[in-house]
Amino acid sequence: MITLYSGPLSLFSRKVEIALREKELPFERIMVPFNQTSGYDPRHPEVLALNPRRQVPIVNDEGLIVYDSTVILEYLDEAYPQPPLYPQSPAERARCRLDELFADEILFMALRPLMHRNEPPAMDRDKRAAQEADALIAEAALERHYAGLNDRLTGRDFFGEALSAADIAMFMTVFWALRLGGPSLDGYKELAGWFERLSSRPAFAIAAAEVTEADRRLSYPVKRR
Repeated sequence: MITLYSGPLSLFSRKVEIALREKELPFERIMVPFNQTSGYDPRHPEVLALNPRRQVPIVNDEGLIVYDSTVILEYLDEAYPQPPLYPQSPAERARCRLDELFADEILFMALRPLMHRNEPPAMDRDKRAAQEADALIAEAALERHYAGLNDRLTGRDFFGEALSAADIAMFMTVFWALRLGGPSLDGYKELAGWFERLSSRPAFAIAAAEVTEADRRLSYPVKRR
């Protein structure tokens, strides 16, 4: 049995959960405690013992410990190859990995200035103003990324020939931007259609619904655009 150490508001843990469910792999989930005051601190003792990076997600597969969402997805695809989450040809696999990296690092970094929105408002008025100024710059960057992704999806159902790790990573990051009150997908027809198609798949729908419920319990409410 696979054990997954996850977090209620961990984007990258939800990415792994989607992969496990798409592959129909049974798993036990240990949800690491989170609160709005200290986040994931104090860290779960098993997380500290298993991952030198001190964070989730972590997978324990019959004693094999794997961490980092990208490494986990690649391991799952090699250990449990059906259905595949990475293409077969070296060129297509490289493109998939680059898209996954884009989602996890470039698109994710663009949305980080929005993260203050699901925290209690800063008491200092100047700090609040600076946060929102940074958020406006972030929203403009996200819209530029949306436009590029929209063009990529013209005439396609997925970023590759079939559902892949790239789609999982991209979905979770776009979802995170939306939950933080970032730009809507209105005006990006192809991207919005792709997002809707993935949202209808059970693995994606479960992850989205659980994050929404965790927001209700744990986060400061965000004004949706």
